[in-house]
Amino acid sequence: MGHREITLGFSPCPNDTFIFYALAQGRIEIPGIELKTLIRDVEELNSLVVQRNLDVSKISFHTLGYILDSYVLIDIGAALGKRCGPLLVAMSGKDPSNIRRVVVPGIHTTATLLLKIFYPYIEELAVMRYNEIMPTVASGREEAGLIIHEGRFTYPSHGLTALADLGELWEKETGLPIPLGGIVAKRSLDIKVVRAIQEAISKSLIYSQGHFQEAWEYIKEHAQEMEEEVTRKHISLYVNEYTTSLGEEGREAVVRLLEVARDRKILPPSPYSPFLEG
Repeated sequence: MGHREITLGFSPCPNDTFIFYALAQGRIEIPGIELKTLIRDVEELNSLVVQRNLDVSKISFHTLGYILDSYVLIDIGAALGKRCGPLLVAMSGKDPSNIRRVVVPGIHTTATLLLKIFYPYIEELAVMRYNEIMPTVASGREEAGLIIHEGRFTYPSHGLTALADLGELWEKETGLPIPLGGIVAKRSLDIKVVRAIQEAISKSLIYSQGHFQEAWEYIKEHAQEMEEEVTRKHISLYVNEYTTSLGEEGREAVVRLLEVARDRKILPPSPYSPFLEG
C-alpha cells in the first residue's frame, strides 16, 4: 500500500522550526503518509492557503477568517500569548494620530488585522517582508511600520520607538491572549488523517523540548541572521501553553478575534466552526 503525500507549510521563524524539527527531519513519522514540507514566510503561506494550495499549514489567524469553508484549525502548534503582539514603530516624536501610512508585513497577517481594528483611520498600507520594515522606517523612507516576530526584541537597535503595542491593546479590551497564528488542515482530508497529523506535530514538539541541542542547528540555519539570544527569546515567547493545546481560553480568543473582525466588516461572515470537532 503506497504512502499518501501531504503538503505541510511552516515558516522559518524559530518557534515554527522548533515545533516541526523532528517531523521535517524524519525523527517522527506518520504511518501511511509522506510529508512534503515547505518553508516560507508566513505571508507566503497565507497566500498559498487562501489559494487552497497546501494540505496543512501554519497561517495567521487573520487568514483563518477567509478559509473556514476549506480548512479547520487543529489544536496543536498555535502562537498565542500575552505581551507578544505586533508593535507599531516609528522614529521618536511621531504621534500615532497623525500617521496615515504604515508598512505592514502582509495583508493577511494578524498584525494587519489588529491595525485595522485599533487604527481604522490608517488607510494606506504598504506591504514589505517583515525583516525589511525596521531598516526602511529607520532610514526615513516610510514614517511608520508594523513589526512582528523578533522585531519585538530588536527595534531599539534601529533607533525606533514603539508607538503602540497592539497585543496589549487587545488584552486590555478582551482580557484574552492575542491569537497570532495557528495550524490548519484541509477539511477534505479524512478525519483520521488530520488526527494523525495533529498527534505527529505534538510528538515533534515534545521531541524538540527533550532534544533542544539537537534541534538547535536546524533552528539556527533557518533563523537568518538572528542573534542566538534573540532566537532563544523568540522560542520561549511564542512556544508556550497555548502551543501544546489551545485550551478553553485559546479557543475563546480565536472566536473573539473573528467576531470583532466580522463586526467591523473586516472579515466576511462564515457559518463554519474554526475547530476540529468529533
